[in-house]
This record gives sequence, C-alpha cells and structure tokens, in this order.
Amino acid sequence: MSFISIVSNLPYEWLVGLRYTRAGKRGGRNRFISFIALISMAGIALGVAALIVVLSVMNGFEKEVTNRMLSVLAHVELFDMRGQMPDWRQQALEARKNREVTGAAPFAEAQGMLVRGDVLKPAIIRGVLPAMEPQVSDVIRQMRQGSFNDLQPGSDNIVLGIELARLLDASPGQKVTLALADGMTSKAGVMPRMHTFHVVGIFEAGHNQFDSTLAFVHLDDAEKLLNIDAPAGLRLRVADMQQAPQVARALKLSMPGDLFVRDWTMLNSTWFAAVQSQKNMMFVILTMIVAVAAFNLVSTLVMTVTDKQADIAILRTLGASPRSIMQIFMIQGALVGIAGTAIGTALGAVLALNVDVIVPVIEQLLGIKFLSKEIYFISALPSDLRWGDVARISGVSVLLAFVATLYPSWRAARVKPAQALRYE
Repeated sequence: MSFISIVSNLPYEWLVGLRYTRAGKRGGRNRFISFIALISMAGIALGVAALIVVLSVMNGFEKEVTNRMLSVLAHVELFDMRGQMPDWRQQALEARKNREVTGAAPFAEAQGMLVRGDVLKPAIIRGVLPAMEPQVSDVIRQMRQGSFNDLQPGSDNIVLGIELARLLDASPGQKVTLALADGMTSKAGVMPRMHTFHVVGIFEAGHNQFDSTLAFVHLDDAEKLLNIDAPAGLRLRVADMQQAPQVARALKLSMPGDLFVRDWTMLNSTWFAAVQSQKNMMFVILTMIVAVAAFNLVSTLVMTVTDKQADIAILRTLGASPRSIMQIFMIQGALVGIAGTAIGTALGAVLALNVDVIVPVIEQLLGIKFLSKEIYFISALPSDLRWGDVARISGVSVLLAFVATLYPSWRAARVKPAQALRYE
C-alpha cells in the first residue's frame, strides 16, 4: 500500500491537523504561526536531549564511583557475632554453595591513627590473606608501588592507599606507627597502644575515601593487633553485584551460626541515597524546562485557532462536530510534540553515547577542566545511557505536549459559525 493511499484513507481530522502543521501559502501570519510552532518543537527537542544527557552522565558517574568502591569493598560481608570466626574455612564452603557467590576470603579490621613524624591520620587497617584477596577485590591490580605479596605473616608490613601515603609523606622502605585506642590505663589516663609497620607498597583505588583511609596488613598481624585467634569474618564476591542484597538475605537464612550479614549497598547507603536524590531533582528541574517548551504550544495553537476561525466555521457548517474540531487541533499540537520529542531523543542518545569524545574536545577548545579528580574521584566525564530513562523522558514529553493542546482545542470547539463568518 502506497503512502498516498494511506494518507487518503485517514479521517479528515488527521488530514486537516496535518495541513495546519505546515506553513500556509498566504504567507505573513500563517508563516509566523508555523515559525512559533517550529520554535516550540526545537524547545521540546533541546529539553528532552538535555534531560537524557544529564541523567546519562549522572548514571555514568554513579556506575563509575560504584565500580571503584567495589574494587576494594566486598559485595557481601559475613561477621560472627562472637567477634571472630574460627570455622571460617567451613563457612566459606557453605557460602560458596550459593551459585551467585564467586569468591570468599577471611579478613579482620582495626581502626586507629597512623603516625609519622608529627602527622596523624585516621585509618582503617584491614588484615587479609594476599593469596585469597584477589577472589574478593582488585587491590593487587591497583598497586602503584611495591608488591602486595610482601604482606607476609609476622613481617609487620603494610600497604597504604596513595592519598594516605601522600598525607603521611611515606613511601616504600619507610616506617609508620599505628596507634590503637585500647591501650594501657595509667594515672595519666589511657595510653594508646603503639605498633610500628614497614611500608612495602602503595595502591590506588581511584576513590578518595579509600585511598586516604585504607591500609592492608597480613591477616596474622591484624589478629595480633586485635588480640583475636581467628578472622573477624568473611568477605564475598557475587557474580552480579546488583543481586548482592538478595544473596545476603539468602545466606543469612541458609548458613549455620549466629551471623551478621551486610551487603555493599548498606555500607554506602547515605552516598547512594544522595545520588538518587540528586537524580530525582535533576529530572524534576529539567522536566520543567521541557514543560515550558511544551506549553509554548498553547500560544501557538491559540494563534492558530484565532487565525482559522473561518475554516472552523465552514467545517461546523458542513457538519463537523465540536469533538472533531477539538481533535484537529489536538492532532496538530500532538504532532509538534511528538516530532520535537523524537528529534530530542535521537539527539540526546547520540550525545550521551559520545560524551567521552565530545567533552575532551570542549575542554581543549575552552582550556578548562570540568572534573577535578580530587573532588569527584574521576577526571573523565562518564555516561551510562539507560533506555528505560529514555522511554520515561519521551513519555513525559509527549504527555506534556498533549496536555498543552487541551485548552486551545476546547476553545476551537466553542467557536460559533455565525459569529466567525460575520466579518469574512
């Protein structure tokens, strides 16, 4: 079936509505109205494109920071409520029975102050087994100096985050002192317990929170620091990190013993809540921009109704119902909204998929840097286009355009033929 035959079979409301979206041959006012409609369409397109790009960049930022977090964080952590887990090997086997669990490793953690000279910095000291750590984290691949395998039992060796090493002005071959609060009580008060470590390596996770606070020692050395005889618990990695909460609940029900189980979303719930709140606010704010552009259709259609009163009167005289008149102008406005949304969706998708190419060019031309690594943890602008967001944005845009057509269409349906033709 040809395009002409398809068009000829359309109801007359569609034919008239399509005709009104094009500039009239009389020039002047008709062309001006079509120009205003074109501006409305461009506004909708730019608003939709901006919303898609901004949400894609925020998704990319969240994804990038999450991946960097999880390069040193476990997807799931298991703690024995007794404070230590002497049967950790058996518990690791039990955890691996879950098909989603791909790795397990024991750990112990201590919090204290690392001291070098007159510089004191808070730190989390994590005791691990270097041979098993690759099962649950990527820290070995993130080593910038030294070797992670130099963490030997009883060696008092330590691997520092790159920012923590910078703050302490420490490098491999030098010493740092760990001060723990659970020291001896004297007449002068509680004296911190001190322990000296040899720096053997520096890692860079790419996330300031961990690069500036985290340090690794051998598990045996951590157990001695904490005065325990076994690891505090297990760290697990799952095949799909998004399934970590479900896996954590399943492990809590299936594994023996009195265990406390938490997943990575619980460890950083405040940060993820803040990011989600920002995404929601950006969606609302940018949707308002789309709404402003969509409601420009109101003025366009009101002008069209005023200009086409004689046409409306003739159609009514020929038997067109008020409902048909409404449909004509709703079709006209909806077509403008759909066209603007389609153009904006295509433009936004292209920009979002090529942010990594476009942004460096803009930075080079303007001589500026959009992202500071010290503040945002990353130096390149990431993008993660999610088609669910695209569908939601497009749907909201079309809906707003449709709502904008209601009043002008209702006004057109109320035109009285006799009054409209009086001065024609």
